[in-house]
Amino acid sequence: MDGALGIWEPLSPSEVVGVLDGVACRWWIAGGWAIDLHLGRQSRAHADIDVLLLRADQLAVQQHLAGWDLYAADPPGTLRPWGEEELLGAGIHDVWCRRSPASPWALQLMIDDTDHDEWVYRRDASIRRPVAELDGPASDTERLVLSPDIQLLYKSTEPRVKDEADFEAALAVLDASQRRWLRNSLAVATPGHPWLTRL
Repeated sequence: MDGALGIWEPLSPSEVVGVLDGVACRWWIAGGWAIDLHLGRQSRAHADIDVLLLRADQLAVQQHLAGWDLYAADPPGTLRPWGEEELLGAGIHDVWCRRSPASPWALQLMIDDTDHDEWVYRRDASIRRPVAELDGPASDTERLVLSPDIQLLYKSTEPRVKDEADFEAALAVLDASQRRWLRNSLAVATPGHPWLTRL
């Protein structure tokens, strides 16, 4: 989805921490900001900001954002209001959030699935990771940041210019274990992916 669905004025990572402070579940800053937080600097402009949460926690976040204007991407590429206490099904992964109907979009929620204590990659359920390993090294006591190898796996599907830039930048911070996991996951999800030769 793009700006055709409305104007974005995304929150900063620190503003996201303020907005979600006290929510009764774990969540992770994701997307391009996750890469930049691991780099310790902003490498490019960001048109939005993504927060990953687990499907089981969706209503906790919805309740925490009571009073906000929340829209589910259902079907993908279109938006519809997210009804109060509505459980979004397995095919719905994105929720756009703004403070009011007259406000610009401020935050995008990315809803991921789990199987017991394992995170499940939405594009290939054979690719999994313990939920305990979703935190990347830039995580701290106030803020969790999605591990860069997991974020790059999401960016690997039909990568845009910004995704290629994020991959190039992230190569400097991926450790051997993260490179190995991303390489193995790409080999399963997208055999022959051009990033494989760089890992």
